[in-house]
Amino acid sequence: MGIFGMGKARASNQSQVDAFEVVAAQVVDVLATAGVVLDERNLVLRASPGAVQFGLVQNGHLIHASLLNLVEQSRLSNVPIEVEIQIDSGLQREQLWVNARAAKFGERYVMLLVEDQTEAKKLETTRRDFVANVSHELKTPIGAISLLTEAISGAQDDPDTIRKFSDSLQKEAQRLGSLVQELMELSRVQGANLVETAKELDLSQVIADAVDRNLVLAEKRRVRLITGSHESTKLVGDYEMLTTAVRNLVENAIAYSDSGSQVGIGLKVIDGIAEIAVTDSGIGIPEDEQERIFERFYRVDPSRSRVTGGTGLGLSIAKHAATNHRGEVRLFSKIGIGSTFTLRLPINNQESK
Repeated sequence: MGIFGMGKARASNQSQVDAFEVVAAQVVDVLATAGVVLDERNLVLRASPGAVQFGLVQNGHLIHASLLNLVEQSRLSNVPIEVEIQIDSGLQREQLWVNARAAKFGERYVMLLVEDQTEAKKLETTRRDFVANVSHELKTPIGAISLLTEAISGAQDDPDTIRKFSDSLQKEAQRLGSLVQELMELSRVQGANLVETAKELDLSQVIADAVDRNLVLAEKRRVRLITGSHESTKLVGDYEMLTTAVRNLVENAIAYSDSGSQVGIGLKVIDGIAEIAVTDSGIGIPEDEQERIFERFYRVDPSRSRVTGGTGLGLSIAKHAATNHRGEVRLFSKIGIGSTFTLRLPINNQESK
């Protein structure tokens, strides 16, 4: 081949390289996920905005060794390679689970696609833990009911024993019914769509209704409920969901208060935020447990929960209800002094979900 022929060949090769780079750029630019195209030296030719935001690329290099290893494996293979790996991201070195797929792109290039699976992993872990917790929580009353029915069957000639076991059986049945009801309520608030259920409501009526639903429990435990008078405070929301949230906060306060004490329920508006505060003078919550108090099935005092019949779901339901209304639940508590749970809800220019 002559000099002119060699020149034409080099020009043709360069043209092909340029064409591949153009195609690579076009493909990466339209990716909804994190995408990177690398050359034969593993230099980044093109990175999607998602890849940059994800922290995969720095100074033109792919910075995760595990991803570089995947790229090298793909160069030696004629088929795409897909793996699920864990990488760290950001200044806090947050651990992320990603699904990474690498494939040759022409003779010189490799395209790498990375999809964040962290939330899906967390959701799966949460679901698995939830199922395990539910199974454990259900097993306790069901097991007790089974044993009590056997005991009653074997004590047919002893009316006093039958009466005693029957009372216990009724308590366990009530505990099981409460647990099922709370699970249904938790499912409802987690999957709620306020676009369909939100209406204008009065928070003073929500409080009155929630208190009324706790009167029997308060009387049984000899706890006085103090509400005072509340001005009409309107917002758009799900009436039943908010009533359940306040009812759960009041019920929790009653359960952890001593006989003869009182629980206060107040309402005020500060800077467009309605605050419903439920205050008790009970045992209080240790500081190292306050972050976990809203977890499903978490109990500060399990033995007390067994006595009061608590399911460990009430505060979790209240938190979800608040979140659904773009609000929050705050806690202030001191051991031996008591606790205040405050349901905070925005009322100005509120838009339903």
